[in-house]
Amino acid sequence: MSTFSVIQEGPVHALALNRDNNQVVIGGRNVFKVYQIEDDKFREVCNLRSLKHLNLNFSCNDVAWSLNDDHYVATAATNGHVCVWNLTRLGRAMQEQDYQDHKRTVNKVNFHATEPFKLISGSQDGTMRYFDVRVKNAVSVFYSNTESVRDVQFSPHNSYTFSAVSENGSVQIWDVRKPEKLQTQFTAHSGPVFACDWHPESTWLATASRDKTIKVWDLSTKPTLEYTIHTIASIGYIKWRPQYKYQIASCALVIDCSINIWDVRRPYIPFAAFNEHRDIASGVVWRGDPNIFLSSGRDNTLYHHSFSDAQKPANKANPQGISLNLKGEVVCSQKVNTSSIGNSNSCSQNSLSKAVGLMRKISTSQTIDNFHQTSSHTYNFNPNNVEQQEFSVFLKLAKNYILHGRSVSELCERNSVVAEELGREDVAVTWKIIKTMYGEEFVQNSMNANGNKHDEGTIIVENEDQKSKGGETPAAQFSGGDEETENEDHVDNAFPNYLNIRNGCLPKGDFFFGENELDVELDGAPVFLDYYHYSLHLNPVTPEQIDWTLPTEAFPIRHEILDSSPPPEQFPDHHHTLNFPEDTHTIQVDDHLPGMLANVKPCKKPSWDPSSIVIETLHYYAILGDVQTVASILIVLGDSRKFLIGLSEIIQEQWVLSYIDLLSRYKLWNISNQVIKLSWLPNVSQLNQQSTTMHTNCGKCLKPLQRVGWLCDRCHTPEYGLCCICHQVVRGLYVWCQGCSHGGHMGHMKQWLTEKRVCPTGCGHMCEYN
Repeated sequence: MSTFSVIQEGPVHALALNRDNNQVVIGGRNVFKVYQIEDDKFREVCNLRSLKHLNLNFSCNDVAWSLNDDHYVATAATNGHVCVWNLTRLGRAMQEQDYQDHKRTVNKVNFHATEPFKLISGSQDGTMRYFDVRVKNAVSVFYSNTESVRDVQFSPHNSYTFSAVSENGSVQIWDVRKPEKLQTQFTAHSGPVFACDWHPESTWLATASRDKTIKVWDLSTKPTLEYTIHTIASIGYIKWRPQYKYQIASCALVIDCSINIWDVRRPYIPFAAFNEHRDIASGVVWRGDPNIFLSSGRDNTLYHHSFSDAQKPANKANPQGISLNLKGEVVCSQKVNTSSIGNSNSCSQNSLSKAVGLMRKISTSQTIDNFHQTSSHTYNFNPNNVEQQEFSVFLKLAKNYILHGRSVSELCERNSVVAEELGREDVAVTWKIIKTMYGEEFVQNSMNANGNKHDEGTIIVENEDQKSKGGETPAAQFSGGDEETENEDHVDNAFPNYLNIRNGCLPKGDFFFGENELDVELDGAPVFLDYYHYSLHLNPVTPEQIDWTLPTEAFPIRHEILDSSPPPEQFPDHHHTLNFPEDTHTIQVDDHLPGMLANVKPCKKPSWDPSSIVIETLHYYAILGDVQTVASILIVLGDSRKFLIGLSEIIQEQWVLSYIDLLSRYKLWNISNQVIKLSWLPNVSQLNQQSTTMHTNCGKCLKPLQRVGWLCDRCHTPEYGLCCICHQVVRGLYVWCQGCSHGGHMGHMKQWLTEKRVCPTGCGHMCEYN
């Protein structure tokens, strides 16, 4: 049979099959119908919502069809009523019974497997009620003493036993003959339990919870957890697959719209998946055949599924995996098929048990399927015990790094020495580069290059008749005083009224030379100057011997220019003053002194921004997983972090929080607190401003202690503050067991638990000190 569906007027909350598996009843807030199941479609038989005088009894949370009499259908209404419908009647007479015993919404209703007139319900009021359709009121009432009952199921192995699950995470086992006391109760999940289902062949009970797990419990003697399935969402409905011992279907409450079929022996990936629903699926029923089932959903649909249309996620999973961590370890895992359940007659039970240790028992009588027993071979390559070495280096770096209290240069130099001593040469070089880039000298030079001190380093060359603003010649300004040397006379005599260069006139800093140099012999030492290819070769000769004619072309002509440009004199806006941009030299030429230099400003030192290289370096160490280096560099940079414009605060926050997490994991609490204190990020700084409140339980009555002090509100006993070993009041550090809430002095409890595992109070709990 193929997959087909039918669309409803509203979401379908529940569905149930009759005993012949050829009819299905569905229910919801606006839906209450009976369908005949044909080969390729659903044919509507009855629509109970079309009756006159509708009320809330027609709004169904759950529906159940009697397994002994096809005439009876029970519904759990949202108004707290449990209604029994006789499908052989017409009109309002179809509602044969209307039980109003529950005070709140009824979550579940189920008929007894062998008693044709008995059914049970579970409600939000925390009670379960046992009904006989021949009687107007409930036969028995079971009080769960919990917030609400989400599911009740009769056991297929014992006609008097049923299970109930509650929102407090507990599972209860009851005997219908003894409503005054339950048989067994145990905590199954850490969150509300929404569904349970008995295995049709064994004493297993499956439970599903909001904690995203499906657990299988063996209730043959004491409740024992056999298997746990981990899912991606909270589970609201489960149903065992008939004839397949280890397979169970599940529907999620949120996120996942698929119906997944799980094999409990492989708890992390579904055996099969059905993705037809576009919203959350609400229920699953099997049509007797393990390859055909029906499902309902909040997308207003009722589906008929065939296992031949299922997707197999396991077939798409990669059977091999490899991982390389930052410590140099390589882990390789490979899946190995050891056997196929039921597919190999020659494979003995002993060989299967030896191949894989995941199973407790192997059933040789179960139906053949395509699920294979597998094991994985894992290979771990650990070169030279890198893990221990890296762990030791991390701790030593964290303890010896200095992150504040000194200048950036001193901090970088100190941390570079520490890294080099511990064998981290690359990190040591990085610290030195950071010092060079963001030390105090670099920051000062950057300010000068950006225009904070424009006047320093300006060369002004003019004739003797021109004076500076202060009355001195520029040559005197460069000389720094009235001191005269032989070089001054040497140059002044050689170039009277033209150029006056004194010793020490050149600015401090780097010089950039072009192709044409200006060679000046100052006392036998050559000096090179370059002014945008306007060059003069100064030699001790007379002015008459100097050729002041400028060449026609700046470079030698390699061939004749056929179409030459007109001479400069013919341009209408020609003048003798050449103005250059402010960031270059300004050369002024006067009419009475043709060809002379009047005012020269040097090129500004080019401003180099190293932020891109630093950001790239930080990303490099982050990719390697070395958040210690990244976070330490960011903290040491201090105010220089403002230059890292391309680095977002979100990424910086992730790096710093990761480093704090590592420090806390290795119990370096003081260093972790120091990093938080030095943080410039609000989300990190506020970690030190959060308070932690932990409520404990009374060691006698186990009631949570809400108020300050040692006195319990329920039993009014001060024993909570007493040491369970010395029976004295604990006035220092108090340590207690989270399982049984007993505790005492830290030293006493540590000494006791090093020798024994049982709680010293004799409660029988197995305590552990860690």
